[in-house]
Amino acid sequence: MRLKRMMAAASGVVLAASLAACGDAGSDDDAVGGADTTVEADDDCDGKFEEGSRMAELADAGEINVGVRFDQPGLGFKGTNDDLPRGFDVAIAKLLIADLCIDPDDTSKVTYEETISDNREPYLQSGRVDLVAASYSITDARRELVGQTGPYFVTGQQVLVPEDSDVESIEDLQGEEVCSASGSTSLENVTEAGAVGVPADTYSLCAEQVADGTVPAMSTDGSILLGLAAQYDGALKVVGPEFSEERIGIGYSLERPEMCEWINGVLEESFEDGSWADAFEETLGASGAETPEPPTLDSCS
Repeated sequence: MRLKRMMAAASGVVLAASLAACGDAGSDDDAVGGADTTVEADDDCDGKFEEGSRMAELADAGEINVGVRFDQPGLGFKGTNDDLPRGFDVAIAKLLIADLCIDPDDTSKVTYEETISDNREPYLQSGRVDLVAASYSITDARRELVGQTGPYFVTGQQVLVPEDSDVESIEDLQGEEVCSASGSTSLENVTEAGAVGVPADTYSLCAEQVADGTVPAMSTDGSILLGLAAQYDGALKVVGPEFSEERIGIGYSLERPEMCEWINGVLEESFEDGSWADAFEETLGASGAETPEPPTLDSCS
């Protein structure tokens, strides 16, 4: 199963162009969302999955609900004129959906549910979504509540500040207010680094607060910050070395442990056949980031 590359229909501009060009904040959703991707669904799931497994149930039903971000350019982004979200997280989710013989681009079969930091665990626990691919850092605390496997991406936390700021790293923000998403590991890391964590519902709201001077900085994964900075006409910049390691993975229900081996199998196949690299290059790689080596997956023990 190979990921096919396809630019967003309404725009010939990708994230790299947004970073270099001057576009008003939020003025062109397609320009900052990164490339769109499409994946051909497998066409024969008869006997593919063990009877009674969640994968077999989903394949038989031909429908699935997946939690993704709508506000993180390059990772999970859905503009006002978009039918589907796009980004690296979304592309990885599409690989999993396609393996179930479900067309990832068919919105009558796939519901992409907007998922923020605070509701990822509740959505999985309640069964509102079957999978979460939403910048979902793997942690021991979260694994007490839901299943998590991967990682399919390893990144680190940096800082976003106004272009004219003298801040060079999180060290320069000791005792200062730094915004991050409520319920995120990023917010915890900000506090541990000595800053005063200010929670917001979304990272986009944090970026707005930095831009209007409400707070001097925000912090989360550098990949997210690059996408947010691209929305602001050169008014914001990403600074500092990474001060954390975030292992981004897929969430699933603890009541469905069989999903772990299946997820890992699809991820491993994507590492080997180049689909993972294709997804990265067409989304996060569009900002000029070099395609990394695929990470080592956790075991499902």
